[in-house]
Amino acid sequence: MNKLSSKAITGAKYVYLVAFFVLLSGFFYPIITGASFDSVITGTLILFVGLAGGVLLFKAGTSDKRRGIYLGGGFGLIAISLAYILQLTGRV
Repeated sequence: MNKLSSKAITGAKYVYLVAFFVLLSGFFYPIITGASFDSVITGTLILFVGLAGGVLLFKAGTSDKRRGIYLGGGFGLIAISLAYILQLTGRV
């Protein structure tokens, strides 16, 4: 596989992930109601923080040297994501 098609596939994966998170954050709600897109942007960023925590937890399962660092960082990012979600929904 040549370098150009490999980069195109990698780029398509990230575009798909961003599009999925934007739709999951409620992209159509501001269009229908005429509200601001701030909550969609915030929701997308919160989902990426949670995803980063999940990736670190995965790396903790596959790494031997830095397992504790990955576990702490992964659970920390997931906790931060949960705190942001609770703050965004007004439950804190």
